[in-house]
Amino acid sequence: MLGFLIWLCLFILCWPLAIFALLLYPLCWLITLPFRVLGIAVDGVFELLRAIVMLPARLLGGGR
Repeated sequence: MLGFLIWLCLFILCWPLAIFALLLYPLCWLITLPFRVLGIAVDGVFELLRAIVMLPARLLGGGR
């Protein structure tokens, strides 16, 4: 009986938080989307720089 009462209190207290999280998640995803795109672009620039720096070693036979 005590377990049921604890479960009931938890249900009453947590369902507003669950609904709030469901509504807030898409907004947070939209806010972080530009940072993800920027991260992909920066990663691409670093890969290009790495390829340029490693080109002489690959041409001389250092390869992978």
